[in-house]
Formats: sequence, structure tokens, C-alpha cells
Amino acid sequence: MEETNREAVATAVQRVAGMLQRSDQLDKVEQYRRREARKKASVEARLKAAIQSQLDGVRTGLSQLHNALGDVKDIQNSLADVSKDWRQSINTIENLKDVKDAVVQHSQLASAVENLKNIFSVPEIVADTQVLIEQAELLEAHRKLMDLECSRDDLMYEQYRMDSKNTHDMNLIRNYFGQVQGLSDDLAKQLWMVLQRAMGTVRRDPTMLVSVVRIIEREEKIDRRMLDRKKQTGFIPPGRPKSWKEKMFEVLEGTVTTRIEGSQSVTREADKMWMVRLLEITRKYVLDDLIVVKNLMVQCFPPHYNTLDRFLKLYHNAVSMRVQELAAEDLEANEIVSLLTWVLNTYKSVEMMGHPELLTEYDINLMGPLLPQEVVEALLSKYVQTFTSNITGWLRKALETDKKDWFKETEPEADQDGYYQTTLPAIVFQMFEQNLQVAAQIDETFKEKVLKLCLKQMNSFLIRYREEVIAYKEDHLKDRQLPQCYVQYMIAIINNCHTFKESISSLKRKYLKSMEQTQNDAAIEKTLNDVAKDGCQFLLDEVFLDLEQHLNELLTRKWLTGSHAVDTICVTVEDYFNDFAKIKKPFNTEMTSEAHRRVVVEYIKAVMQKRISFKNADERREGAERMIKEAEQFKFLFRKLTAGEETDRLCDAIAAIAEVFKLTDPSLLYLEVSTLVSKYPDIREEHIVALLAVRGDASRDMRQMIIETLNQNKPSSAGFIQPIFKDITVPTVTMTSMSSSMAATANKLLK
Repeated sequence: MEETNREAVATAVQRVAGMLQRSDQLDKVEQYRRREARKKASVEARLKAAIQSQLDGVRTGLSQLHNALGDVKDIQNSLADVSKDWRQSINTIENLKDVKDAVVQHSQLASAVENLKNIFSVPEIVADTQVLIEQAELLEAHRKLMDLECSRDDLMYEQYRMDSKNTHDMNLIRNYFGQVQGLSDDLAKQLWMVLQRAMGTVRRDPTMLVSVVRIIEREEKIDRRMLDRKKQTGFIPPGRPKSWKEKMFEVLEGTVTTRIEGSQSVTREADKMWMVRLLEITRKYVLDDLIVVKNLMVQCFPPHYNTLDRFLKLYHNAVSMRVQELAAEDLEANEIVSLLTWVLNTYKSVEMMGHPELLTEYDINLMGPLLPQEVVEALLSKYVQTFTSNITGWLRKALETDKKDWFKETEPEADQDGYYQTTLPAIVFQMFEQNLQVAAQIDETFKEKVLKLCLKQMNSFLIRYREEVIAYKEDHLKDRQLPQCYVQYMIAIINNCHTFKESISSLKRKYLKSMEQTQNDAAIEKTLNDVAKDGCQFLLDEVFLDLEQHLNELLTRKWLTGSHAVDTICVTVEDYFNDFAKIKKPFNTEMTSEAHRRVVVEYIKAVMQKRISFKNADERREGAERMIKEAEQFKFLFRKLTAGEETDRLCDAIAAIAEVFKLTDPSLLYLEVSTLVSKYPDIREEHIVALLAVRGDASRDMRQMIIETLNQNKPSSAGFIQPIFKDITVPTVTMTSMSSSMAATANKLLK
């Protein structure tokens, strides 16, 4: 207490010191004192009020505790009195057992009296009810049935309460009402019959369907009441619970399943389009039925049944089972496509489950797939296998048909631009187009897969195509008179390669999202180029077989004295190329360039074969002038064939060689040969030796000096565009030919 007083004094001193820190504050001391006095009085008043409130609460609590103690004592006394009275009344309760039995008996008798009318008229009510069931008066029949069941159940319940072990009396009641269960079964059959025909009934007589639903709802309520009483008493009447609501949904499910399964009216043996017809009938049935359910049947069932959702699930499950059965059959390729197209596209489209009249009631995307993914994959795999086998056979037949056309005596058809062609590309790509259109009905991924498969088969087909073209050429070489239109059909084959390329590009643009090159694309491109190149080569071979005799006359004594070989060569080449004009670009251009190169090479080969050796300057001059003239003839010819394109360089090689022969001063021969080598770096040593041999006046030392000097100053061939001498070989002199030559020389000397 003293410590508290000291703390209070210290606090007061500190507070007063804070108020009187300046001299001018001394004038306000009285004001400060009054303010502090008011505060003190206010605090004391609040303390007194708080203490008084606490004291009042304590006083009230003590009063309530005192009252509670009195109440407890009163209750204790009352319980003692109750206990005393209960002990005294035990004997009285035992004496009232007879009264209790009498009450139970009275209850049974009251129930019997209440049902007395029904008990005596059971046979009559049973007969009436049977007639009502047969007349389809279902509501009235059910009312009478409920009366009978109620009488039976009440009597059995009272008997059960009185003596649950008395089976004799229970069986007596059950046997007396034995026909009631039969009536219940007959009524149930009528209900199930109406439900099985629900789609027709709801159109014709919806009140009948409403009556059936009302009856089932009544039975459901009775089932629930009987089950609740069983929990309390352990008694449940015979035949309960009936569970007619559950049975109703089973019947509706069976009805939907039967309707879906019964839609197949044709078989594969009777109609090749059986699958399409079956799926279309199923689509129509399902759509029509669901629209009927939404517009009519929903009104016949209570809202909590969710009738439309329930029927949607029933139809979905039934259709799913049906299509899985179909998928398990041994389907053909077109049947697989029809089934998958229907399952993956048609089913959820506006033509069926996505119909505008149904979409407002449910979300189509919440429905699961009709076929499991593994079944879809298995069907697609089977289709691919069948398609691969079929397309291989189709391509083989198409090629066989085209091969037969190659041996016809009439020319192939020409397109609108006059280019020869056969029907093979059109047949092949029409086949591809049809299958791709079918595959596109399934989905984009499968369509691309089928296209890649087509391209893969196309590559294998083109390899066989090339083999057949080579065999065609081999057959022709056995007898060049046959086939009569060999050249024209070979032109058509070359043009087909161009058509194949265009058709492949068209298919890829139409059916592929990406135009990226694949391994098959590169292989197809290469094979088509090889076929076209082979065809061009075979045609040129045909040309040069006709030119062989005239090419052999070049650079011979006959040629020097006045041969018309080059005239004939030019006429023959021009004649052939009138036909070759029906080859499409770029093959036509490439073929013309190759013919030009080959003519020049054959001409230079004739020089290198040393068929002639000029004896004097006049012969060299005459031969050189003839070569220059013939080079001009070739230039004129190939300018004409190439529509004025530059063709001089190849023919200039002939003129350059002619300049070597034309030179009259042997001392300048090295310079002329150097000029030739600088223009054509691919010329080799043996070529120069052959040229000097044909010239005829170059000594051994001169030849050696020219070759050694050229070897030391050989120009680089890097960057050389079109080699000419690369493929020209110079024949070597064998010992046999040398001996023959020496013998001939000896004979001349002897003569």
C-alpha cells in the first residue's frame, strides 16, 4: 500500500513538473487544480459505479444459487416418491397382461372388421380386376389391386404382431389372397407392354403412358412405406419391394436396344451397300425417336426422371454396342470407312445428335466415344492393310493395261496442246483421289496418312514402270519394225513423267497442310527423272541407230571425195525431232541439247578414230573446209530445233579441229594446238596424238615436242562448263592390227 502511495506521489510530481515548466504557467495554477479536481471526481464516480454493478451481480447470483438448491431438493423428493410408487405398481402391471392381450385382439378384430367387406368379396374383386387389366383400364385395375393388397397386408401385419411365429395363420391369409400376386404380375406385364411400345403409344395415346407412370409411382411410394415399416417392426408383405421403377428403366433400355438392333434390313450378300443403308436407318430412327422423346415423352414423366438425358444415354449406349458388334465383323475396306465416317463425324453432326432440336437440352461433347480408341486404331490399321493390298493390285492392273496400249498400231492420244500421252496417270490419280476423298471423311490425320501411303506405293510403282519401259525398249531392239508406234509411245511415256509430277503436286496441295519434302518425295522425283531420262536416251539411241551408217562415213576417203553423210544426218535428225516436238518441256529441251552434244561427239569420234590420214596440204585444206562447212550445217540445224538458242560452242569444236588441219606452216602447229587446248581443257594427250596423226605431216619429234610443251603448260579445267572430249576414247593399236599393217606395207613394197 505504501509502495502504491509512493508511486502515485511520484507520478503526481512528474505531472505537476510537466505543467509548470515555464514561469507564465504559474498564473494558471488555479485553473490546473480545478481541472485535475474534476478529473479526480469523474474517476471516483466511475469506480463507484463499477463496484456497485459488481456487487449487484454477486447479490443476484447468490439469490439464484439459493433458489436452485431449493429446486434440487424438491426434485430429489419427487424422484423418491416416483420410485416408491413404481415399486408398488409392478404387481399391478403384471395383473394387466390380460388387458394387453385383449387390446391386441381388439386391434386385429378392428382390422378384420375394417377389411371385412374386401375379405368376403375377394373372388369378385379379383375377377373384376382381371377384366379391367384385359380391357387396359390400368388405373382402375391398379386401384382394386391396391385395395386387395392393403387388406392382405393389414391382416398379415396384425397376425405378425400377435404371434410372429404362427406360420399356419400367416399361410392361411396368404393362400386366401393367393390370386392377388397373379393379378400384380398380369398388371406388370401390361405395363411393360405399354413401355415397350412407348414410342408409338406416346404419339397415339399419351394418356396411357401417363397412367403407367402414375401406377409405377404409386408402387414406389408403397415400397418405401413398407421398407420403413420393416425397419421398425421387421415385417414386410409378400412381393415387396416390387421395384417397378427400376424394372421400367430396364424395359425402356431393352426397347431401345431392340429398336437399334432391329434396324438391319439387308445383308452384305443382298446389297453391297448394306453398311451405308444400315447406318442411315439407325441415324433416322435415333433422331426421330429422340425428337419424339423431347417433344412428347418428357411431358409424360415426372421432371425428376430427367427423361431426355436418360433416353440420350440409353440410345448412346445402344448405338455404341451395335457399332462395336459391327466393328468386330470381318469388314471390307469401304465398309470400314463407312463405319468410321459415321462414328467419328455423322454421329455428332447436325444430322444426328447435333440436331438443333436436341442441342438446346444437353452438351454433345459430354457424351463419350461410340468406339474405344483402340478399336478405331485397329479398324484404321486394317483399312490401311487392305488399302495397301488393293492399291498394289490396282496399280499392277493399270500398268498391264497401259503396256498393252504400247503395242497398238495406232498412235497414242494427244492432250489439248498436242503432246502425246497415255491414260495411265489419269487412272492412277483418279484412284488416289477417290481413296483420299474417302479418307478425308474420317479425319485430317488419317487423310494425310493415306496420302503418304499412296506416295509410298507410287514410288514402288514407278520403279516397276521404269523396268517395264526398259523391257519395252529391249523388245523393240529385237525387231526395230515392231511395235509400229514405238517412238510415239516412248514420247507418251516421257510426257507421263511430267503429268505424274504435276498430279503429285496437286494432291499434296489439296490434301496436305504442309508442303515439306519427305523421303518419298525425293525418291519419286528421282525415279520420274530416271524414267524420263531413260526414255529420252532410248529415243536418241533410235535416232543414232539410223545414223550409224552415215556416221561411219565421216572422215573417210569417201567423205573426202564428196559424201552426203552430213546432209543425210541433218535430214534424219530433223525428221525425228518433228516427232520429238510432242515431248513436253523441260524434257524436249534437254533432249535437243543431248542430241546436239551427241552428234558433235560422234563427229569428233570419227576424227579420233583416224579413219583417214591426209597426204598433202591440199587434202588437209579440202578436209578442213569440209569440216567447217558441216559444222555450220549442224549449227543451222540445232538453232532451228532450239528456236534460235545459242548452239555454236559445241559445233565450234569441229571448226577448231579443222583449223589444226588447215594450217599450212608446220612450225605454227604448236600455237594452233595450244589454242585448241585452251578452248577445250578436257582434251587429252591421246586426242592430240590422233589429230596430228590425221594431219599426216607431223614428225615424231614434233609430236613429242608439242605434247611435252602442252603438258608443262596444261590449262586448268576447273569451272569448265560442258566437256566434249571427256567421253571420247581414242582406239589403241593392238599387236594384231600392227602386224596386219606391216604385212600390208611389205606387200606394197614387194609390188
